[in-house]
Amino acid sequence: MSENEIDSSFSGKKRSNLHPDCENCFGLCCVALYFSASEGFPINKNAGEPCPNLEQDFRCCIHNNLLEHGLKGCIAFECFGAGQKVSKVSFDGRDWRKAPESSEQMFKVFLFMRQLHELLWYLTEALTLQPASTIHGALSSMLYETEQVTCLRPDLLMQLDLVAHREKVNTLLLRTSELVRSEVLQGLKTHRGRKKTFGRGTDLIATDLRKIDLRGANLRGAYLIAADLRGADLKGTDFIGADFRDTDLRGADLSKSIFLTQAQLNVAKGDGSTRLPPLLIHPKHWSVAP
Repeated sequence: MSENEIDSSFSGKKRSNLHPDCENCFGLCCVALYFSASEGFPINKNAGEPCPNLEQDFRCCIHNNLLEHGLKGCIAFECFGAGQKVSKVSFDGRDWRKAPESSEQMFKVFLFMRQLHELLWYLTEALTLQPASTIHGALSSMLYETEQVTCLRPDLLMQLDLVAHREKVNTLLLRTSELVRSEVLQGLKTHRGRKKTFGRGTDLIATDLRKIDLRGANLRGAYLIAADLRGADLKGTDFIGADFRDTDLRGADLSKSIFLTQAQLNVAKGDGSTRLPPLLIHPKHWSVAP
């Protein structure tokens, strides 16, 4: 088995519980979150109020036709497996309908857990990146610490200083990004002549990026709304927190980019020739995107 195959096997095993499993969730994203017509929803909905499309078995009655109903916000949302963790572990299978006295706490824990599971996703990916091998020990420790926190009782979980914990994780992810991108740039003969540099939160809205070498670029938190990345080679590009709404990824190679999520892909435009990292899939609506 090659190194890449080993990494993919490890990543798949560790991240199998970090994908949404709606069959084992009490429709928490359909209740706990607020809906806003200004954020990709056709209506406004208060947090804690069930979506009108949520059925008694906690399934969405229009799940296969979200785009047609204008529910782009639902397509974009990703819980990283927090829904089933809260439903089956934190609250031991007690749903908010049968135990309404627990509903408020359950919804708060879900929003909290979602952030922790997102950190688990990034930490697990970081452990598959060979250039960051020098800090794999620290990453493993942080992954274990974060996993242990997610298994705490709801009252204990909510006592965690999430901001401080996120900062600790982010320090390691930043270092991981630096190591990966540095190795990519060292392998490029022309990187010293690159004129474009990017930093966190760069505004690239509606920018044509096809002629810019983005290999090893830092696009953390970049605004890539409606940007043109058709055919781009994005090896080693850090996309953590980047806004991909309507970004054109047709023919782009993201297979070796880092810290990309399914939620980002779900709001972008792509096609069958768009290459993705392991464990991420082509959204169904890509085949009909203009």
